Amino acid sequence: MVVIASAQPLRPEDIENEWQNFKRIFRNNGFTEGPVEEDRRREIFEANYRLIVKHNTEADAGLHSYRLGCGSCWAFSAIAALEGQLALKTGKLISLSEQNVMDCSHPEGNNGCGGGLMDYAYEYIIKQGGVDTEASYPYKMADLKCTYKKESKGASIQNYTDVRMGDEEALKEAVANVGPIAVAIDAQYETFQLYKSGVYDEPLCFQSMEFLDHGVTVVGYGTENGRDYWLVKNSWGNGFWGEKGYIKMSRNANNQCGIASAATYPTGVSGV
Repeated sequence: MVVIASAQPLRPEDIENEWQNFKRIFRNNGFTEGPVEEDRRREIFEANYRLIVKHNTEADAGLHSYRLGCGSCWAFSAIAALEGQLALKTGKLISLSEQNVMDCSHPEGNNGCGGGLMDYAYEYIIKQGGVDTEASYPYKMADLKCTYKKESKGASIQNYTDVRMGDEEALKEAVANVGPIAVAIDAQYETFQLYKSGVYDEPLCFQSMEFLDHGVTVVGYGTENGRDYWLVKNSWGNGFWGEKGYIKMSRNANNQCGIASAATYPTGVSGV
């Protein structure tokens, strides 16, 4: 979700403006819904919007160690999958720059903190010839001027591959044979934002394949107490959310939360 925290009281027009902006950024082309579904999603959005603004106001007062708001999840998703591929190939875990793709992939269609797609991030890296290291181009949680430096790059890719849409078995094969996979999910529910542990199961996600609003990375899969799950890396901090920054999302549950609807990974990965 892309929202800006404010210490001022929330006004109805502010929430409505954010809702329209949210739909503009995240709704897929050609996706339509009836007035009942629209109203339901609008209600969920407002509840989450208020939750995030409250959280960030408390964070500014020192009650939390992290803030929500910059919609850079797509960059973290794309880079995490690339880092995983690079580590598998070279045996070295090199931290790469999310800020680099946030600042520099606007021509490919991304919008920094305003949202983006992992495929567009990979298209940028291909055209640029690489992506800088995190050490040389650190994350600032803001939209900045592109300052990519070829001499600071940590990895490059030749192409990317999209996993067959909606196919959890194809996603499983990709995770097993390729490694970490960048995916987009429907994460609009408070149950996701307040997740602590266990296998996440959100029934309202069943019909949300076409409403993906959050980029994460599938790094594995398993079964816990008879329930199949995807092991998913989020970007909200390993000390403050979920199971040390990870979530176990329901697997083989009718593509719950659209986890297999927009899965992708880089190919032809190489280090410096």
